[in-house]
Amino acid sequence: MEDVLTRLQTAQAELEPQFKAYRMTMSALKTAVRLAAEEKADALPMQKALLKLETAAADVENDALATAVSAFAAATQTALDNLAFEFAKDLRDEFAKRGITVDGHPPLLIVGLLTFKIDIAARKGQWFYGKEPLTRPIPLSLTGILKAYDQQVKRIVKRELDADFLDKLQIAWQKVIDKRKQRPSKGRVNLVEVYGQFTLDRQSARFWNQPSRSTFKDYERPLFVRDLVLAQEQGDVPFRLGVATKNQTEQASRSMWIPKTAVDGDYYSDITFD
Repeated sequence: MEDVLTRLQTAQAELEPQFKAYRMTMSALKTAVRLAAEEKADALPMQKALLKLETAAADVENDALATAVSAFAAATQTALDNLAFEFAKDLRDEFAKRGITVDGHPPLLIVGLLTFKIDIAARKGQWFYGKEPLTRPIPLSLTGILKAYDQQVKRIVKRELDADFLDKLQIAWQKVIDKRKQRPSKGRVNLVEVYGQFTLDRQSARFWNQPSRSTFKDYERPLFVRDLVLAQEQGDVPFRLGVATKNQTEQASRSMWIPKTAVDGDYYSDITFD
């Protein structure tokens, strides 16, 4: 009987994973069927059910199942899109009460110089200036979103350029050059590196005497980007920005996206002073 037992155990070991996969798939299918039978698509439960169904179906080879999962995924995406458009309409209405026009379409809405990206599946959204995030993802609450917008308008849109910004920028640029063993060609140095030096130059004696998070004076990247834009808007500037290569645009440490409008701009990798 030992030979029979071995064969049975071998068969059991081979079939058990398949049985488990089918059981999980059937459970996920039942939930998907129930949601698909509803008169009105409920986007968020559908999205949750889709994730479970796709995970379970990945271990089952069945053409009918693959077709069903694809159809449910398409229906879920449509429901999510509709929910995002409904939320965007409500948000437009709130801004309209203030006399502010909202452009764009979900998931990206444009409000003046700022953009708001909607992640309806996560039930959150995030304010941006150019490519720079201004907030963490925040819940899709009209009150919370409007409050965050007001804060960023004050912080970014209405920001005024310090009178000595260009002087300090050139000093930071020169310090980066001085650290080199050899002067870079045409004085071109990495823009992000200059930003880092600029931030260090802003620190007080208190920080250098006792470096810590509490004594560090932050100069957030979106503020630096905004200051560069404000400087350029004043007219002739003593610096030039070099357009980034494709590889450089893929790394935040090698380039910055400088906006011309809320959604139009260019990546720049280096800065040179005349």
